Amino acid sequence: MQSWRGQVVPVRGQKYIIGAMSSLSLYAGPRAMQQIRADGLQPEQFKVMAGASGGPKWFVLYGLDRYLFGEFFANREDGLATLGSSAGAWRLACLATDEPVASIDRLASLYSSEQYSAHPTAEEVTSKARVMLRRVLGSNGGRQLVDNKRIKTHIIADRCRGFLSYDSQPLLVAGLALAAVSNLASRRTLKFYFERAVFNNHAHACELTSLTDIKTLDIKLTEHNVFDALIASGSIPFALEGVRDVDGGPKGLYVDGGITDYHFDVPFHSNDGLVLYPHFYPRVVPGWFDKHLKWRRVVTHYYDNVLLVVPSAHFIASLPFGKIPDRQDFRKLDYQTRVEYWQQVLQESQRLADDFSQLVESGKGLNDIRPFSPVQ
Repeated sequence: MQSWRGQVVPVRGQKYIIGAMSSLSLYAGPRAMQQIRADGLQPEQFKVMAGASGGPKWFVLYGLDRYLFGEFFANREDGLATLGSSAGAWRLACLATDEPVASIDRLASLYSSEQYSAHPTAEEVTSKARVMLRRVLGSNGGRQLVDNKRIKTHIIADRCRGFLSYDSQPLLVAGLALAAVSNLASRRTLKFYFERAVFNNHAHACELTSLTDIKTLDIKLTEHNVFDALIASGSIPFALEGVRDVDGGPKGLYVDGGITDYHFDVPFHSNDGLVLYPHFYPRVVPGWFDKHLKWRRVVTHYYDNVLLVVPSAHFIASLPFGKIPDRQDFRKLDYQTRVEYWQQVLQESQRLADDFSQLVESGKGLNDIRPFSPVQ
C-alpha cells in the first residue's frame, strides 16, 4: 500500500471497489439524447469520435479507449471519422492502425513511463516524443493510418502567422501574450495569429475548411508527413518544438492544435450521425486561452448530436490525489511517485470500460444521461 496525502489506495494491480456507483457520467445533446434513449447505444449510430488535448489527462480514458477500439468499433464496416488535437490526436491515430489495442497499449506504457533529465529542453522532449510515436504506431503504422479507408483521421495542428512563425523565443512569448489578450475580446481574433491545419487521410475536401472563425487548411496525410503532423499537433509552446514546413502544407511553423481547438467548438451538429466524445471533464473549453475564462463557452447547438462520456466525480475522488493526471505532475512529483500514480490511474480506468460496456449490453442507466450544457 502507498499513501497519497493521507488517502490509502492500492498499488500495482489490486482492485479498488467503489460499490454500485458508476465510474461514468454521460451528457448528451437533445438529438443524441432522443436517439440513445430510443435505440440504446449502438456503434453504427456514431459517425464521429473526438479526442481532446490534455496531455496525460487521457490516462483516465485508457481503459475506455481499449474497449472502444477493440470491441465497440471492432466490427464496424462503414466509415468512422476521428477528430483529435494533441494527445487526442495521438490516441485516435492508434485507432487507425491494423492493431489499435496494441497501439494504444504501447502509447499508455511508453508515455506513462517516459523519463527526462532534471531540466529537459524542448529539443529533448520533442526528440523523445518522436521516438515514442514511431514505437507506438510501429514500422507500418504510419502507412496503415494514411491508407485506412474505414477510419477517416483528422489531426488538428496550428500554423503560426506573422512574427509567431519566426524561430525566436522572445517573439514567441510576445506573440502568445498578444494572442491571449486578443482572445479575451473574441476567439475570432486568433485568426490574426494562427491558421487551423487539418491533416486528413481522405480524398474529398475536408468539411472543416468551411469554418469561418479561423482560416482552416486542408492538408492530406502521407507517409512523409504523418509523424510531423502528430508531433505538430502536440507541440505545446515552450514544452516541445514546433514543426517547420510540414510536407504537403504551406511553409511555416506548425504548433499545438489545442491552441485553437482545445476541446472543440466546431459544428458537430452538421453531421447526420452521432458524435462519441470520451472526455476528461463535463466542461468543454473551446481553446487553450479559454481555460480560465469561465464565460467562454462552446456554441450549444454544435453539441446537439454529441454524447459526452466522462469519469464521474466519485471515480475521480477515488484516484490517488483525488484527481486525474496532468502535466503539472512532471514538475510536482518525483519520477517513481509519478509513474506509480499514473500506473494506478491506467489500471483503474478499466472501470470506465466495464461500466460503458454494461450500458451497451443492458441499456440500464441510459435514462440517467444528463442534458449537455456548456456550463457543467
